Amino acid sequence: MSTSAALKPAAPDLAAVKQRQHGAWSSGDYAVVGTTLQIVGEQLCEALDIRAGSKVLDVAAGNGNATLAAARRWCDVTSTDYVPELLKRGQERAAADHLKVEFREADAEALPFADASYDVVVSTFGVMFTPDQDKAASELARVCKSGGKIGLANWTPQGFIGQLFKTIGKHLPPPAGVKSPALWGTQARLEEMFGSQASEISAEPRMFVFRYRSPEHWLEIFKTFYGPTLKAFAALDETGQAALKRDLMTLLGEFNHADDGTIVVHSEYLEAVITKR
Repeated sequence: MSTSAALKPAAPDLAAVKQRQHGAWSSGDYAVVGTTLQIVGEQLCEALDIRAGSKVLDVAAGNGNATLAAARRWCDVTSTDYVPELLKRGQERAAADHLKVEFREADAEALPFADASYDVVVSTFGVMFTPDQDKAASELARVCKSGGKIGLANWTPQGFIGQLFKTIGKHLPPPAGVKSPALWGTQARLEEMFGSQASEISAEPRMFVFRYRSPEHWLEIFKTFYGPTLKAFAALDETGQAALKRDLMTLLGEFNHADDGTIVVHSEYLEAVITKR
């Protein structure tokens, strides 16, 4: 064996990473956090200039923010996720608003749809968490019609959620060789993944504002319901949990704009509209 071969790091086991991620997103109840993000789905549909009657696919839809936004605009919507419990929450929301939506369990890296099936493909803070980023991007492009649009909302590396994952990573390092989800929140990475299949990539930084009763309230919600944070605390001993809590409270303090004891945290994300070649 050559020295260079011996020094080459082993390829990450993406299947194992996906299994762990599935466990994380299936734990807690992401919908408790997800429902607060509804405005992002609404704004993404406006950025896409989405038209009534369009066939829309929401990938890694969670509890359906972009799904509901598109359905409210009289689109023919299919909502997908690989966590059945989240699809059920989306179904409940659609039923409450009397919106007609098809819900299907599906893996973002292997979508069960024919090529060029949809006019618009969307994902808000969902597909960015796939272990095999290039495969997921390829699937989004594959099922989108020529001239159709792919709309994405992805947390940026420098924004609050990007820094949240960086902070968690200090205490629980991510698997070696797996690309950071926050790369989806950069123009450069989008160009890498979609450039060959896009006639245009338009990306604008946007701001989502987390509003909670207090820093402690935010921490309790994210520890209890947000899978990645829940799993991080569960994996640490008491000393490790205390250290992570200190770092998260410091992070909140750095981003919090409120001075009345509540939380008003501005979290940057990248809103992207990709036109399929």
